[in-house]
Order: sequence, then structure tokens, then C-alpha cells
Amino acid sequence: MYVLRALSVVCLLHSGFTQSWDWLSPNQVESEPLQSKGAAAFKRRQPPHIIFILTDDQGFNDIGYHSTDIRTPTLDKLAADGVRLENYYVQPLCTPSRSQLMTGRYQIHTGLQHSIIRPRQPSCLPQGLVTLPQRLQQAGYSTHMVGKWHLGFYRRHCLPTRRGFHTYFGSLTGSVDYYTYGSCDGKSLCGYDLHDGESVAWGRGGKYSTHLYTQRVRKILATHQASQQPIFIFVSLQAVHAPLKPPKSYIYPYRRMANVLRRKYAAVVSIVDEAVHNITYALRRYGYYRNSVIIYSTDNGAQPFMGGSNWPLRGCKGTYWEGGIRGVAFVHSPLLRHKRRVSRALLHITDWYPTLVRLAGGDVSQEQGLDGYDIWPVLSEDRVSPRMEILHNIDPLHPRGLGSWLAGQGLWDTAVQAAIRVGDWKLLTGKPGHGDWVPPQVLSDFPSGWWTLERETGKRQQSLWLYNITADPCERTDLSTKRPDVVWKLLERLAQYNRTAVPVHYPPDDPRANPEVNGGAWVPWVDDEEQESNWNGVYYQLGRNRIRKKSRLFKMRSFFKKLNSKIMSNRI
Repeated sequence: MYVLRALSVVCLLHSGFTQSWDWLSPNQVESEPLQSKGAAAFKRRQPPHIIFILTDDQGFNDIGYHSTDIRTPTLDKLAADGVRLENYYVQPLCTPSRSQLMTGRYQIHTGLQHSIIRPRQPSCLPQGLVTLPQRLQQAGYSTHMVGKWHLGFYRRHCLPTRRGFHTYFGSLTGSVDYYTYGSCDGKSLCGYDLHDGESVAWGRGGKYSTHLYTQRVRKILATHQASQQPIFIFVSLQAVHAPLKPPKSYIYPYRRMANVLRRKYAAVVSIVDEAVHNITYALRRYGYYRNSVIIYSTDNGAQPFMGGSNWPLRGCKGTYWEGGIRGVAFVHSPLLRHKRRVSRALLHITDWYPTLVRLAGGDVSQEQGLDGYDIWPVLSEDRVSPRMEILHNIDPLHPRGLGSWLAGQGLWDTAVQAAIRVGDWKLLTGKPGHGDWVPPQVLSDFPSGWWTLERETGKRQQSLWLYNITADPCERTDLSTKRPDVVWKLLERLAQYNRTAVPVHYPPDDPRANPEVNGGAWVPWVDDEEQESNWNGVYYQLGRNRIRKKSRLFKMRSFFKKLNSKIMSNRI
């Protein structure tokens, strides 16, 4: 609560972050002795067990140690006893964050730089890329995934069990009902979406998904031999994504909260906290905890229209303002050398790939094209982060802004949506998304009653912004006209990144995906032997003659605008 208030003051006064403190007593076993001769590593019979918990749409202000109205005692204690990551970045939408976690690569290097993978699209994580669980399998791990996939499923080779997980239990699409596991692409095209392995898990409706997923995680831990083989479990919760349907018993503690949406949202977060408590209890009970690493992260910022909050950060889910991409995260482990602290090191979701592979005993030095860094020394020993910059994205398919090459000093077309962070500086071009500051939901008539309390006051015709994020984390003072030298350097860096980009892969919907012709469920609909369709796509390479068009998708500009509007309103 106090850290969040301090951050609010920082945003308004443009001063630096204040230091945090720990107030909860430690809850961990004694660490094993260090190796001789001052070696930093612990003696372990095997690599650590890794539990990665990813929540969906959890905002910066949606965890107890940042919030005044949401209670998360388990998460607060784990974070206080571990390392809180306060300068950690994710992507603004589901598929992009998951793709970068699984591959350690920016979106421009996977072809997934535009939007999400929709249920009817014949698209998935590129098959030629080795995934994190595949590398962990090579290192001798037993790998399991429970929860939301959202990385494509049109062929069987796209499924989690074909991309490195020994077992899978969860939903393949982006949003399902918490009880019925129905998933809709639009208002009328709906199907069942709960899978066990590569089969549809019929008859499991009626149990709340977070409880069902937690039960599966505990079963995996109970049946695996912790002392015989290291385990990796990716717990990808659909919470706290809409539709919000928490059991009434979890809403009751928040009954005095005026805003109904916020009340339900807080209840869903509390269920997540309870799930993490049950998982960590199982880690202790079945002998994993002493040699385990627990990572907790959101996949993107919150959507205020659905009760979430990124306050005091600017923007929301689907935007490249800090509210859409600065993520809640922490690491908890008895193996950390320096615990109970707050890290301000610049970190990104791509960093987990090389970090966890190296932690598992693997070697990423010969792997070409990685954008992530091994950050375990940063987490464990409080060393300086090797990361100096983050390419948030370059999305040439996003509706173009009002910019030009002239506005980009001849280096960059500022009509293209892009965002980059280098050191203290952040540059945005094109249309970053809705740039409002949404205060905490304290009134009952959201959004009409207070949505206009904090609005963007800058120029509406703008196509380029520059902020010193360290001094101004809430992006209230645009410095693009005062620091043209910094603008030049960051535009040049964007152009350099773009020269390494692969073509955008965003195919049109395939009618064969309709659940009505697939037994009522969302399942792979293309045979493995069938060749890839030669769809008419769009390839963008920025340059003086920068755009090569193929007519079919280029004429769908109105479709993209509608899709973007749906994403912003959280209907996807």
C-alpha cells in the first residue's frame, strides 16, 4: 500500500521511486551450505524444480503489496520473502507474452507481432522454434502445463504436448467460461474448450477453473518423485481474465467495495492467492520446496472496464503505455542468495527462457536469435542486469497513426505502431492505445462517474512520444520536443531492430474451425499431412519503398479496426 502511494507521488512529482521494505517474517527452510572456495552455487543433487505461475490480465494495482483494496496474503508473503520485480515488463496481450516466454524471442522474430491468435486462425507458435519446455526436457525435466495455452491449435503439432510438455490440462483458446468451459469467437460461434492431453475433457463442467487447475497441479506433485527427477510445471491460470464469475463466498469479504466490477475482480484475485497457497503447501508436503524456484508473473496489464487497475500507471491492457506492459512479478526460492528485497533491475519476459534453461543445467550460448538474458545472477545475487533495452514491439498491421517519415527524421515512419525502451528512455510511435490514467475504482457508477477524472492532456494529433520512465514512470511529461537527440537515437534503434523482423503471420479465419463441425469443441481441424495453405498475407519491411502489399488482407483495414476495438473493450 505504501509503495503504491509512493509511486503515485513519484508520477505526479517526477521524482524517483522510493525504497521499499519487508514487514513479514520469513517462511523458508535453511539453505544448504555453499560449495568450498567461496563458490556461489548451492550443492544440489539435481537441478531445481521450477513452478511458473502466470496470471491473465492482472494489473499493477491488483496485488496486495501495491493495492489498498485487494488482499493477497500468500502472494505478499512469498514476494516479501523473495525478490519483488518492480521494473519488469511483459507484452500488452495474451499471445505475445506467452510466445515470448516460450521462445525467449521478441514478436518481430516469431511473426506474431500483430494482436492475438484467434480461435479460427490457422496459426500457432512457429514449429521451427525450440520452446522452453523442450529445452527443459532435454535437460532431464518432467514437464507439465495446466491452464490457458493461447498459442494456436489448428494442427496437432501446435498443441502443448507437441511443443515440450509431457502432460497438458487446460484450455486452448484465449477466454473461456470459468464453469462451463465454453469459448466463443464472436457472439454466436461457440464451443467447448477443456482438454486433457490431446483429447477433449468432456464432462468436467461445473467446477471453477482455478480450483480445477489447482487440483491438477497438486495431483502432479503428489504422483511425481521429487528426489528422482526435476519437474517444471507451467501454471497458466485464466484468472483474472473476464468473464468474472467468482463464487459468492469470495465476493463477501469485499461486500463494502462500492464498485461491483472491482468487487468481483478482487474476489477472483483472492482465489488466485488461495491457489498459490495450496500449490506452495503441496511443494512443501511432497518434498519439492527445499530445491524449488517459484516464479509469479502476469501476462499483461489489467482492463479497467472489467474491474482491474493499473493505477497510477497510464494505459491498460492492449496498449504500450506502462499500464499495459509493466507487469506484477516476483521470484521466491530457498536457493536465492539475497532474499527479502525489491529489485529495480530492468527485466523482460523473454529473459525467463535463457534463465531457466541455464538454471536447469542447459546451455544457450550456441542458440541463435535469443532476445532474452540469463538473469539468475540479478535475481539471486543482486547483480546489475545485463539488459539495457527492450523492444516492446513493432506492429505494421496495426491501424496507422497520423505520423510520417518527416516526423521520424527520415529514420522511421512514425505512423507505424512501435515502442522501445533504452536505459531510462521510452519512445512510442503510431497509436500506442488509449492513454488515460484510470484512478482506483472507488465509485459505484464506473466508468461514467469518474473515467474523465484523469485524461490525456497532450496533443491529439501526435504520433511520437518520449518519456524518461525512471523519473516519470506514469508518462505524464512528453520530452520528445525537448530531447531530439534522444529521439534520434531511439528511432535509429527501432530501424535497426526492424531490419531483423520476419514477415507478420496473421492469416484469415478458416471456416473448418467451427466447433459445430468438430463435435462441439475447439480442436485441431487441419490434418498433419495437409500442406500449409498459400494464404494472401501482408509483408512489411520499413524502408524508403517500405510496404509490399497483397490485396486480400490489406483490404481488411476495417476488420482490424473492429478487432482492435474489441480487444480494448476486453471482449476478446
